[in-house]
Amino acid sequence: MSFLSASKDETKMVILMRTDLKLSKGKTAAQAAHAAVSCAFAARKKDPKGLDRWLSEGQRKVVLKVPDERALFEFKAMADAAGIVNCVITDAGRTEIAPGTVTCLGIGPAPESAVDKITGELGML
Repeated sequence: MSFLSASKDETKMVILMRTDLKLSKGKTAAQAAHAAVSCAFAARKKDPKGLDRWLSEGQRKVVLKVPDERALFEFKAMADAAGIVNCVITDAGRTEIAPGTVTCLGIGPAPESAVDKITGELGML
C-alpha cells in the first residue's frame, strides 16, 4: 500500500520522547527501541489481534516530542483512559542520565484514529 493510499484505520505506534533531557541521537534511538519492544510485548498480552495487525501492516512507528516528564504522564493517563497499550521507559543509568530517569512513553500499537486523538497535536522529534 502506498503512502498516498494509506487508510486512516491502519495501526501505528507512537513514541513520545522527552526533549528536556537533551539525549544524544544514539541514546534517543535506544530509548525509542526500548519503547517499541516493550509495547509490542505488552500488546501480545493485552491485544494479540491488534499486534498481529500492526505487524502485518509494516509496524509503523512515529516518534513525537513532549517537553518534560509531567507532559509525558499526562499523555499516559489519556492512553490509559482510552484503553490503549502504553509503556513508560525508565533508564538504567549506565550512560548519559541518572538511573530511574523516565525517558519516553510508547503508545500502541492501536488504530491510527485512536492514537491521533491523544497525540495528534504533537510535533515530530
